[in-house]
Amino acid sequence: MKAISPTGRAWQRFKSNRRGYVSLWIFLILFVLSLVAEVLSNDKPLLVAYQGEYYFPIVKNYPETVFGGDFASETDYNDPFIVERITSEGNWAWFPLNRYSFNSINYFAESPNPAAPSRQNLLGTDDRGRDVLARLIYGFRISVLFAMALTLVGTLVGILAGALQGYLGGRFDLLFQRFMEVWGSMPELYLLIIFSAIFQPSITLLLILLSLFGWMGLADYVRAEFLRGRNMDYVKAARALGVSNRAIMLRHLVPNSMTPVITFLPFRISGSILALTSLDFLGLGVPPSTPSLGELLAQGKDNIEAWWLSLTTFGVLVGTLVLLIFIGEALREAMDTRRG
Repeated sequence: MKAISPTGRAWQRFKSNRRGYVSLWIFLILFVLSLVAEVLSNDKPLLVAYQGEYYFPIVKNYPETVFGGDFASETDYNDPFIVERITSEGNWAWFPLNRYSFNSINYFAESPNPAAPSRQNLLGTDDRGRDVLARLIYGFRISVLFAMALTLVGTLVGILAGALQGYLGGRFDLLFQRFMEVWGSMPELYLLIIFSAIFQPSITLLLILLSLFGWMGLADYVRAEFLRGRNMDYVKAARALGVSNRAIMLRHLVPNSMTPVITFLPFRISGSILALTSLDFLGLGVPPSTPSLGELLAQGKDNIEAWWLSLTTFGVLVGTLVLLIFIGEALREAMDTRRG
């Protein structure tokens, strides 16, 4: 009988948690679909066949005159005149499932903005006439990508800081702990307010500022694992054989210290999504034109009667966080070697 590796046993324990396993697949499917949001939700057709010629508006801009319009400006494919031209006899157009992008405005809506859900806008429009469904799809993608980037940076810095503290110990560990206490006591929100007033808001700036503080929580766990592992017999034997400190850390201690790192990944991603949403709600996050879940929640607060703004955004946000929590719980049980 073939022996199962520790990684294989951990994966089997993860699969045995049906709630976490199904949540992982649902989250991956939603994330992959959001990566191709331009194909699912766009105000430009994927393919147009007009008068015997084929056009690809999703990758190239065409002037309105190409389709019988009067102006040389970029074509508005939601204009009833253009729609009639490209779908008339002998012509056809392949539109995405949702015919709006995150920044496209429905100038031909029958109700004032924010408009309630209709056949044109399945989840309604915001206070500027932009399609809510499109902004949810693109906002979900930005939130998850930002959270993954922030988690990656924080994890790498946290592993490095915790590894050096735990392995070197002594005075270096003592001084670094004092530095972390001082650094962690800095008012992060005030710094964000100050920098948002000085610099132009951007996702890159927000990622840098949050990364300055996002590594400390994980560093403590990695430090504890290294403090425990550096006194193990296999580490002492490697040190006696003349193996360099770098090789000992990379080959022996880091792989055996990954349990808290892997376990906390889904929770760190969910915390990053919440951080971005909160900052966007306060107006300290991404630029206003960027699709954001927090910005939609702020619009829902300002337009109480537009229930579709708050309700749909709240559902997407809570659903995402619940999936990540279920995945994190399953990972925590899978990494517990005491389970069969």
